[in-house]
Amino acid sequence: MTLLEVMVALGVFASAGLAVMNTASEHVRSLSYLQEKTFATWVASNQLTQVTLEKRWPGASWVKGSEEMAGQTWYWQWKGVETADPNFKALDIEVSLDDKMDVAIATARTYVGR
Repeated sequence: MTLLEVMVALGVFASAGLAVMNTASEHVRSLSYLQEKTFATWVASNQLTQVTLEKRWPGASWVKGSEEMAGQTWYWQWKGVETADPNFKALDIEVSLDDKMDVAIATARTYVGR
């Protein structure tokens, strides 16, 4: 083999290695995001179920709280939204890892009736 052939082969293997590393790191980032999204959705579902079971009529202002799940503190807030029918209200919830609720990881909506 000539030196030129060896250099081209090294270039090809280096490019392939970089592509594999990029794919693997993107996969790890995606798994982390999916895990956060899944837990945040569970927290939202738990809170919506809690409100529904308590038969609370949701107000128009935010109700805030926190919950411990999977070793993290999740901050949530929910409020009622008026609908065309006065016997029903939409119930919106947002879940975040930040207590300031700047970025919601998960949002959900359900409807409650009197």
